[in-house]
Amino acid sequence: MVWSTLRSMEQARIELKSVRACYVCSVTTDDEGPQQFAQQRWQRTPDATEVILLRHGASQPFVPGEPFPLVDGQGDPPLSAVGAEQAQASASRLRQEPIAALYATNMQRTQQTLAPLSAQLGIEVVIERDLREIGLGEWEGGLLRQRAAENHPIYQQMLREQRWDVIPGAETNDEFGSRCMNALNRIVQRHPGELILCGVHGGVIGSVLAQIAQSKAFAFGGADNCSISQIIWTEGDWIIRRFNDSSHLFEQLHHG
Repeated sequence: MVWSTLRSMEQARIELKSVRACYVCSVTTDDEGPQQFAQQRWQRTPDATEVILLRHGASQPFVPGEPFPLVDGQGDPPLSAVGAEQAQASASRLRQEPIAALYATNMQRTQQTLAPLSAQLGIEVVIERDLREIGLGEWEGGLLRQRAAENHPIYQQMLREQRWDVIPGAETNDEFGSRCMNALNRIVQRHPGELILCGVHGGVIGSVLAQIAQSKAFAFGGADNCSISQIIWTEGDWIIRRFNDSSHLFEQLHHG
């Protein structure tokens, strides 16, 4: 009975948070008519912190036998020509936003992605190492891409169980998720009431949004390169506002 009550209270908290996030109305009165309640575009409260999660642009392809250089034991490929174009397109879209701070990881692909926006805004990029990509153990240096293309049995198991650590030596979901959320929690404490942007990785976006939504671990996988996701820190909790917005890169939705 106690457990059921606690679960009901938690569900009510989640539903209330969703209501705060989704419904914004204004009230107008007319001396000659009834009150009118119009839907309005959402706006964050003055003390809320808005975080844009920008995935890095496409990086260089992996060539078997030629692993990517490593930084702190993790693959660190540069952007490809396509990725550089995506970075420019992202900067063109985001340059009018009132961004107060830019964060990237210790991986060069996130730093290269933010370089055009940093130049246009005149804001220096701060490095937050704990937002780096999932550690892939024995599949570092680009090997994951090959194993995915081969539909390797361990890759199949990883997707089936939604666990990174089926890859030998890889980080666990909990280890990865904790360092990402801890990093974001530190960042928002520095920027109350501001809009900030973090250049991150697909795995980071997937982990963070899954934790906020309390969904399956891989539910938010597959964010497009240079796509925009958006989360809000408000009233001691996180809210998801946007996932995988790539309208600045593609004219149509992805259908297959």
